[in-house]
Amino acid sequence: MTMYNPPHPGEFITDVYLEPNNISGRELAVKLGVSASTLHRILTGTSSISPEMALRLSKALGRSAESWLAMQCNYDLWRAKRHVKLGRIGKIKFIAA
Repeated sequence: MTMYNPPHPGEFITDVYLEPNNISGRELAVKLGVSASTLHRILTGTSSISPEMALRLSKALGRSAESWLAMQCNYDLWRAKRHVKLGRIGKIKFIAA
């Protein structure tokens, strides 16, 4: 089932982990072993979660790397469905072998 308006993983991290626990982005960046600017781009939704970052987040925050990547994929697909025009795309008819 697809989610309507799924959150970007950065928004999720901020809302679920940082704000309720009074943790700064800079503090999380140190724990993740990345620069504060790298994490800031994720938290603001201008960068995506990579497989490497998913592994780091999994270790630091406790969710599986797969769940971080799935969250990113759901967000990306939702955005693409809103912006990509498919009206001129034709379906290929295959001959049964």
